[in-house]
Amino acid sequence: MTQPVNLNPALKGPSKGKPDFAVIATASWGTVPDWILILAEEANRTTQTAAAARIGYSGGAISSVLRNSYQGDMGAVEQKVRGALMGATIECPVIGEIGRDRCLDEQKKPFAATSALRTRLFHACKTCTHNRQMKDRSHAE
Repeated sequence: MTQPVNLNPALKGPSKGKPDFAVIATASWGTVPDWILILAEEANRTTQTAAAARIGYSGGAISSVLRNSYQGDMGAVEQKVRGALMGATIECPVIGEIGRDRCLDEQKKPFAATSALRTRLFHACKTCTHNRQMKDRSHAE
């Protein structure tokens, strides 16, 4: 049985045929945004799966993002990368300074009357200037 031939060796990294995600991103994006390079570097440093777990997405989603073919909310992915991998923070009216990625995670959580903090966050997030859904609605109007 013959081994598959890599027709584009530039897409393979230096270690055991692992893809070089920075090369993939550059080939797919042209002018690569800073956060895409950071994501690619994290995938190269660890694995695509580990990088995906750090920002709360699947490995397949990360593959699509790096290839500039992601069909979901690319802005949300960007904010998760900026928070989890680049240290971007926001001032939460309830908690104080938190990572942008945590802010997005808190916005998705449902109301929970069993937690005073969760209750305060649920109500504050609805009108917070950092709420992505609120921004999306205001752009649509």
